[in-house]
Amino acid sequence: MSKILVTDGMDKEAVQTLKNMGYEIVEQFFGPEELKKQVKNFNVMVVRSATKVRKEIIDSAVETGNLKLIIRGGVGLDNIDVSYAESKGIKVRNTPNASSLAVAELALGHMFSLARFIGISNVTMREGKWNKKKYKGIEICGKTLGIVGFGRIGQELATKAYALGMKILYNDVLGPNREFPKCTFVTLDELLSKADFISLHIPGNGDKSPLIGKKEFSKMKDGAYLINCARGSVVDEQALLEALNSGKLAGAGLDVFVEEPTSNLDLIKHERVSLTPHIGASTKEAQKRIGEEIVSIIKENF
Repeated sequence: MSKILVTDGMDKEAVQTLKNMGYEIVEQFFGPEELKKQVKNFNVMVVRSATKVRKEIIDSAVETGNLKLIIRGGVGLDNIDVSYAESKGIKVRNTPNASSLAVAELALGHMFSLARFIGISNVTMREGKWNKKKYKGIEICGKTLGIVGFGRIGQELATKAYALGMKILYNDVLGPNREFPKCTFVTLDELLSKADFISLHIPGNGDKSPLIGKKEFSKMKDGAYLINCARGSVVDEQALLEALNSGKLAGAGLDVFVEEPTSNLDLIKHERVSLTPHIGASTKEAQKRIGEEIVSIIKENF
């Protein structure tokens, strides 16, 4: 009987499905030192973003040779040393299809929150303030959305934003996508200079260097909005704060941070920042789809 370690939680129906199929499931989060001991006993490990599967963990698994498969319940694989694991004969898979819709909707939610002061209004009204005259927002319709990274999530966001009357510009390392003729492929510099809203949907660099820093902020339109539901390392947080404080940016919507949980209080308390604690894929529907995809991956490999 194959043993599966689920470290960061998983859809209950999917767990039950695996149990019904005869797999032994252990749902338990372990810190790095304990995980090095425990991983030796399992054939499959299912993680989300909290568990980091680095070289030391993989080396421990190799000692017994039991671990054959690591599954990331989500899209990004930056918390797993993928190439090292695969060099040791351990397959690494993710669930790229399951959470695209949820992340795209959250990015759109941040856009609405910033455009109409929804987040800060919730705060100030609870403080007894009635800032009706202060919160004069803008309409999404007619604005230009620049999407950096035009994979599944970027495409979902483009479809929804276009339906709301937005003009869509996008940039992607793979070049133009002919399946989206109503969206316009542009260079990154052109996107930065023309977009009213810029939404990031790209993986972080291997060296953790930011794609969006002081230089990129200087190229943006005055009063633009930045949305990051990708990876915290993609944005230089200090440069972001400078852009917000100078008025270069009108606001930022953030679901991810360089450090998680974040301790950047200047960012957390900024009145023109809309915040969520890395919940892009945290919908009932997305978690169900992720669970189903995990089950499918395990069935294919065992």
